[in-house]
Amino acid sequence: MLPPYSPLARHWLLERDMVFLNHGSFGACPRPILKKQMKYRAAMERQPVRFMVRELESLVWQAKQALGVFIGAAASDVLLVPNTTYALNIVLHSLTFEPGDELLTTTHAYGACLHALQRKAQQCGARLVMADVPFPISDPAEVVEAIRRALSPRTRLAVIDHISSPTALVFPIKAIVEVLAKAGVDCFVDGAHAPGHVTLNVSDIGAAYYAGNAHKWLCTPKGSAFLFVRRDRQHLIRPMVTSHRYDAPTVSERQWSAAFFWSGTYDYSPWLCIVDALQWLPTLKGTISALLDHNHKLCLTAVQCICQQTDRPPSAPASMLGCMAALVLGPAQKPPFSFNYLHPLQNALWEQYRTEVPVYVWGNPPQLLCRISAYCYNSPEQYEYMAKALVRLLPHYVGCRTM
Repeated sequence: MLPPYSPLARHWLLERDMVFLNHGSFGACPRPILKKQMKYRAAMERQPVRFMVRELESLVWQAKQALGVFIGAAASDVLLVPNTTYALNIVLHSLTFEPGDELLTTTHAYGACLHALQRKAQQCGARLVMADVPFPISDPAEVVEAIRRALSPRTRLAVIDHISSPTALVFPIKAIVEVLAKAGVDCFVDGAHAPGHVTLNVSDIGAAYYAGNAHKWLCTPKGSAFLFVRRDRQHLIRPMVTSHRYDAPTVSERQWSAAFFWSGTYDYSPWLCIVDALQWLPTLKGTISALLDHNHKLCLTAVQCICQQTDRPPSAPASMLGCMAALVLGPAQKPPFSFNYLHPLQNALWEQYRTEVPVYVWGNPPQLLCRISAYCYNSPEQYEYMAKALVRLLPHYVGCRTM
């Protein structure tokens, strides 16, 4: 028999005949927010001109204002975009580099962002440098030191995770940005997992660029994210899609960001739902802070349970974990491809135990990792169930061939 979800799961559409421990990959939008999205879409279809021409810009601005308050930024310094990968491509599309310049990231970088950096480096004759951040890890200072060692006089831009996707580590991002700033290097922070996962103030972090998804831990509909650009760098950043707003007169407060507003006919409802999600999420635990704390404690409980039952040590200190954790299961062989590759152990967990959790090969030498997510619809019993499944399955899959 499958373990139950928490009582709060009633707010989600998640199937009950599975154990879903992968909120981190795509999020899960709750019923009340999906209903709000349906209302926005219905308004758009009832009178498309009224919605798109007369109402939309004001609604988007309201969403930016609400998000700005939440992330510690002025609405005029924030762009709404489909996802964090898109945000990085806006910045890379806008910036120019010379042959011999260096673009810096870490070995924990998200695959799509790494590919975007590789392409930009190839186009410009620049060099991509990877700071080797250890994993497992014992202290956040190891991240700062790895990045410091990788800097050189030719470093022009660093793309650093706030919460790394493959290893689920919360990087000491403010300290990293300070080290980079002292070296005269701008930083793009990949905060895909940060909003609704950790307390966030992008202005305090101080990076030139910060991007984050709302459709993960803030539970908005898919295709909802933001890009913050510090004001002294806004003159460098231009839209990838040139559209109607390129030369439109605008109110000075919105002048820079207005050029990005209209890239064509599009379903803007995920952006508009940011307002609704920020109003609804606190009702789950009283405040957003209480929700984050609940999810963090649930994550630590899950790590302790799984590590004890599988006889594996934690891969990181509690101070470097938010609402996700990646656990090293053992040595592995590299898979034949990376994008959307499903490891046999992940398939076995799903097919035999109806448990959805990412299992993948990562690192050099390659290790088999499992990344759990903890959200308020999950229950401690679900992690206990998964741990027992791993105990039964691991002898058959650790170190096995991935073909």
